[in-house]
Amino acid sequence: MDSNWNLIGHEWAVDMLKKHVIHETTRHAYLFSGPPGLGRRTLALRFAQALNCQTPVSAGIPCGECRDCKQIEAMHHADLSVIQADSEGGILKVDQIREVRKTLTYKPYQSKYRVALFLRFHEANDNAANALLKTLEEAPSYAVLILTADNPEQLLPTIVSRCEVLRLRPLSIAEVQRGLESRGIEERRAKLIAHISSGRFGYALRLTEDDALLDKREERLNDLLTLLPASRVEKFKYADQLSKDKDAMRQTILFWLAYWRDVMLRTAQAASPLVNMDRNVEIEDIASRIDLPSARRVVSGLEEALEKMEKNVNSRMLAEVLLLDLPKI
Repeated sequence: MDSNWNLIGHEWAVDMLKKHVIHETTRHAYLFSGPPGLGRRTLALRFAQALNCQTPVSAGIPCGECRDCKQIEAMHHADLSVIQADSEGGILKVDQIREVRKTLTYKPYQSKYRVALFLRFHEANDNAANALLKTLEEAPSYAVLILTADNPEQLLPTIVSRCEVLRLRPLSIAEVQRGLESRGIEERRAKLIAHISSGRFGYALRLTEDDALLDKREERLNDLLTLLPASRVEKFKYADQLSKDKDAMRQTILFWLAYWRDVMLRTAQAASPLVNMDRNVEIEDIASRIDLPSARRVVSGLEEALEKMEKNVNSRMLAEVLLLDLPKI
């Protein structure tokens, strides 16, 4: 493994965590925050490897090849607990926290540290969050707790204050493109995916590995264009279909949100590069037909819809309101 733990970007975060390992100043709890697909989970797993690798390449740099490293990479290690909601956008429950609390009372089985990884902790309900607070207060010296979340402000301030917070930022489009090309992705495809990913390398990798995801994006953006001039009846019919699969609906809103942010940028005549660079002509066309407040309203509506989905608001009603609020173009 290289000095940056085989990661693309986030060098400052790796350097900080390496120093904690080398100088044995590891904190009992960490929070890695930033947009999904940024590499939060991968960074957490590399940190767990650095803490527990038996044959490091050098101080703070795990080998990536020993039994411990391979088991941690696969998230099947005796001293690693991974706690998350059943699905993205789901709810992390108090029973899951209670279960890991029992695990943390036992000393490590085969490694130096027992690591508990709480993925997407912003999906925890209130009881689970309060249970974790108690766990943070009572964590034994051999335990390291790592939380990931979109934004620290989504969590209880008392939890955030007990964690070392690392706010991860998206990479530049050029960095993502170079990273993809170094993995053998053809230049034109790498450039498109780098733009669509908005600097999130983990999401970019998902797009390269899952052609169905790119196809689904294409299909949903085409649906959006069809819906703009559609009648109320057609919009209600689409809302009914959309709301039947919550995960698919969430993904659709994310595709549309990136698209409308591009429209808003062009309406504002901003020089920022488009995320959906392959749809440049139609984005420019829509931007020429509406004003900035209208574009901003659509973006706000989509952002609010995502927040309401996390609070389990009725999906059908949410989809109907969303589609009826689209500008008629």
